[in-house]
Amino acid sequence: MRIGIDFDNTIACYDGVFHRAAVERELVPEALGTDKNTVRNYLREIGKEDEWTKLQGYVYGARMDMVAVYEGFRNFVETARRADHELVIVSHKTKTPFMGPSYDLHAAAQSFLADQTLIGPGLVSNVYFELTLDEKVSRINQLECDVFVDDLPELLGHKGLSPKVVAYLFDPDEHFKDNIDVGRPVHRHGSWGEITQSLLV
Repeated sequence: MRIGIDFDNTIACYDGVFHRAAVERELVPEALGTDKNTVRNYLREIGKEDEWTKLQGYVYGARMDMVAVYEGFRNFVETARRADHELVIVSHKTKTPFMGPSYDLHAAAQSFLADQTLIGPGLVSNVYFELTLDEKVSRINQLECDVFVDDLPELLGHKGLSPKVVAYLFDPDEHFKDNIDVGRPVHRHGSWGEITQSLLV
């Protein structure tokens, strides 16, 4: 079985990272809530939406050292590989940020995966960063993934995604607990442990 996996917010966990980076850059008060949307909304409300855009580039390009791997993902990789399943990462990500310094976002993500020892023989076999959602879907189809795991229902319900792909929604914060009608069956799980049990055991 070939299992495709998204990168941002599926493997890479940004919980609290945008808050720490914003405090580091003296953009928000330390007492502000730590979730990403709270930071974004605060900067928008004080007329600093451009700073929010730059902050994203800073995190994705320069501060991947603050990012963690979701709990249970390493065990998923080990379990899948022991059963001889192939793992590939397919993400859509711009090459450089929309504003601010021209960090190489693809290289930063690749370095993160290498630093976390998630890619290589017996691990994740290939990594693809596509510039658009449509190109990501095309890559998934080209690779003939049997399963794809993503945190975005719009990817899993994309009209171009092959109907042969079994859709797994990674939803640790239960954003889509009540509504994930995307026109195809979707397996929604809140952790990599649940996905491991559902898909591999």
